Amino acid sequence: MSLKDAATAVRENAHAPYSKFKVGAAIRAASGAVYVGCNVENAAYPEGTCAEAGAIAAMVAAGEKQLTEVYVIADCPDPVPPCGGCRQKLAEFGAGDVPVTMGTTRGAERASTIADLLPGAFETCHMDGQ
Repeated sequence: MSLKDAATAVRENAHAPYSKFKVGAAIRAASGAVYVGCNVENAAYPEGTCAEAGAIAAMVAAGEKQLTEVYVIADCPDPVPPCGGCRQKLAEFGAGDVPVTMGTTRGAERASTIADLLPGAFETCHMDGQ
């Protein structure tokens, strides 16, 4: 199954009763395994979980720590980029040149990389010298 197909399928499982904005994400780990996540909203609205964060959590729970490709999909007019927090999460587990494809349920796509989505990412080297 392609990352697009995996993200499209898991998007249907999203729990989005408040925003009605379902998002699906699929990531490929260094092993080649694919992990998926969908957004999960909560009545305490800011306490929800993004699709990308869910996919990363599934990857880490499986014992993997490096991602090599990302696909995110939502039903919107233009391809939806990951939020700022998820951009930082992606940078934690993927190199700057990791491809990130953002898609819509209508078929539009935009290609980017983690570095393009998050220039100047906060990294462990910023904590050196403490």
